[in-house]
Amino acid sequence: MGKSKNNDIVVFFSNRNSTCGECKQELGRSAWITLDHKRNALCLNCGDLDHLVFLPSGDAALTRRSRKYSGLSAVVVKWSRARKRYERQGLLVEDEALERAEKECAADEDARKLARARAAARRDELDLEYIRSFAGRVREVYPDCPTGRERRIAEHACRKYSGRVGRSAAAKTLDREAVRLAVTAHVRHAETNYDDLLLKGIERWEARDKVYSDVSQVLDRWEHGGPQD
Repeated sequence: MGKSKNNDIVVFFSNRNSTCGECKQELGRSAWITLDHKRNALCLNCGDLDHLVFLPSGDAALTRRSRKYSGLSAVVVKWSRARKRYERQGLLVEDEALERAEKECAADEDARKLARARAAARRDELDLEYIRSFAGRVREVYPDCPTGRERRIAEHACRKYSGRVGRSAAAKTLDREAVRLAVTAHVRHAETNYDDLLLKGIERWEARDKVYSDVSQVLDRWEHGGPQD
């Protein structure tokens, strides 16, 4: 039977016409199948999984508890054409296990909400501390940058889920190069006509080349001192 690297039983949303290798039933497209040891398709009946019920992904506590109480379970996955990989859709679990898990989740829902709120507050607190540390590092590397600018740079670069340089692993160690990249990006947008060039339709690489000298001068002034414009 099809299994994952974690030895989980895997059920697939078939993306092609399938025939069960055991009962020979035509399953069509989008059928739920598992695989035998020769990787032939099996319908859920022949795979002895047809008694399980589907639990969609989304509720971590319900999923965890249902899996804990279910003697047999299977991970349901579907191929994503956009991402070129199988993505988890949910679990197949025993009906009794799901019912027990639902009752437990209903009983302690308020406590779990409070715990989530506390965890979110803690994450926000840690994030603010990180922003303060990053801003301090900006001021350390560029001691002559304008007052308050280090905080502005840190808040922008370190914004959660932004994918910006401040969220990188290097930045979280307050790496000098990561700080330089964050400050350079700020200077390019805030201290030069870079954005105006982009609005005029100039390609990004060409616009960066045009403002390179201005960016370098500002960085040098902020790092080593000199007259402010």
